[in-house]
Amino acid sequence: MATEIITKDDLDEFREKLLNDIRAIIGKPGDEKRKLLKSYQVKNMLKISPGTLQNLRMNGTLPFTKIGGIIYYKYEDIMKIFDNNEGKK
Repeated sequence: MATEIITKDDLDEFREKLLNDIRAIIGKPGDEKRKLLKSYQVKNMLKISPGTLQNLRMNGTLPFTKIGGIIYYKYEDIMKIFDNNEGKK
């Protein structure tokens, strides 16, 4: 039996092909943004602290929905914050 050596590049190439195949089966493009984000995703995206995120909720800057104790934010609402801040500069 012949021995084959698999390199990291081979694995990366396989991963990319597999992801593309899965995306084709599901029918969603890879760049499509999720419609709802959780708090930790918003904090990472905006690079803010939990307290700052809470202030954005409390003062009405960032609308949210709470379902079963988990807070969700619409991706579009987050993008509006970026658009509003660009207009102020």
